[in-house]
Amino acid sequence: MQNKPHVLIYAPWYEPAMDRLDEIAITHHLYKANNKEDFLAEHGPKCSVIGTMHYCPAALMDAVPNLKLILNFGVGYDGVDIPAATKRGITVVNTPDVLNDCVADMALSLILAGRRKVLDADRYIRSGDWEKKGNFEYVHNVHSSKIGILGLGRIGLEIADRCKAFKMDIAYHQRTKRSELNFKYYESLIDMAEDCEILVAIIPGGETTEKIIDERVIEAIGPTGLLVNVARGTVVDNEALARCLKDGRLGGAALDVFPNEPAVPESLLEIDANLILTPHMASATHLTRMKMGMILYDNLMALRDGTPFKTPVN
Repeated sequence: MQNKPHVLIYAPWYEPAMDRLDEIAITHHLYKANNKEDFLAEHGPKCSVIGTMHYCPAALMDAVPNLKLILNFGVGYDGVDIPAATKRGITVVNTPDVLNDCVADMALSLILAGRRKVLDADRYIRSGDWEKKGNFEYVHNVHSSKIGILGLGRIGLEIADRCKAFKMDIAYHQRTKRSELNFKYYESLIDMAEDCEILVAIIPGGETTEKIIDERVIEAIGPTGLLVNVARGTVVDNEALARCLKDGRLGGAALDVFPNEPAVPESLLEIDANLILTPHMASATHLTRMKMGMILYDNLMALRDGTPFKTPVN
């Protein structure tokens, strides 16, 4: 194929999906280079596309002077400098919708594990405490509990649908009320936190939502409540979370995301009970990651063929 575009892969994604790009493009894998500066100098000018996961600063765009398209593997693009891309006439595409079900599944997994203390119970058996001390402590129910969803977008709605199957009392908070829905709407996040036993975060990252779940909100969830974060690590004040878990102001937390991944705050790693930590794996199933990759494949095909992009965000 004569008109294969050159793609600079800044950060790798699901390998079988990434391999498909080689059918229609010539890929240059920056993350494998020993000397990234020399690699960029050699390959940057020939590339018209960058492939990445959630991150692309203006400086990287400048290193690819003929850049036309940024393939962002994921729904969230808060680490991509959208204004800089738009100013340069660069289109950014992401992978919406196909991961909604998997992220919602993960949220329910964390709700169930957190409320029923599944990991703590597992450790209780493995340590020999069941034989030594008798039955495990009583835990909290999931069915019929009150849940507050912070962000009722596409994924938030999937979480709500699953919660309905568990006979849960569902409420939500976001900037605007959705008049077509019957769920209880809270104008105030802290009011919702005070009224709910479980709070799930599924909102975008960025400056406007940074540490929106602060110490006041965490404390409002309460000593028997559960906080679940499947959004972005930045939306929770993790140091305040650690304090509230340690002194009992919050009953438990389950986190799939962190501010500076793959690093996890030391204050959280010190906590060995009532806290579940997973490595940003909500959408990490074979089926979903392949679907995400194929959305980027289709967008790359559109660039090659001169047809409209499938999932532009700017």
